[in-house]
Amino acid sequence: METLSFEFPAGQPPRGRALVGCVGSGDLEVLIEPGLAGKLTINVQTSVNGAQQRWQHLFARMFDGTTPPAMAIDIHDFGATPGVVRLRLEQGFEELGHD
Repeated sequence: METLSFEFPAGQPPRGRALVGCVGSGDLEVLIEPGLAGKLTINVQTSVNGAQQRWQHLFARMFDGTTPPAMAIDIHDFGATPGVVRLRLEQGFEELGHD
């Protein structure tokens, strides 16, 4: 198991929370909560060691050219592919009403 942390600039926090996915399903679980204004933090607990660069690239592509809401995102990964990670994040953002 490896724990990774990432931080990106952000706007104001959203009002709600979201939980999508299920780590027991063999992919991943994403918990999104309001964060501190101006900061998006992401903590990833993954079963895949040595994948920090892959996660960094995925998040950089998702937030490039945008100002996401200030969120605290916790991801519990069980070897999900980048496509599934992005899908779950987008599902969580949709629940919050943010694209």
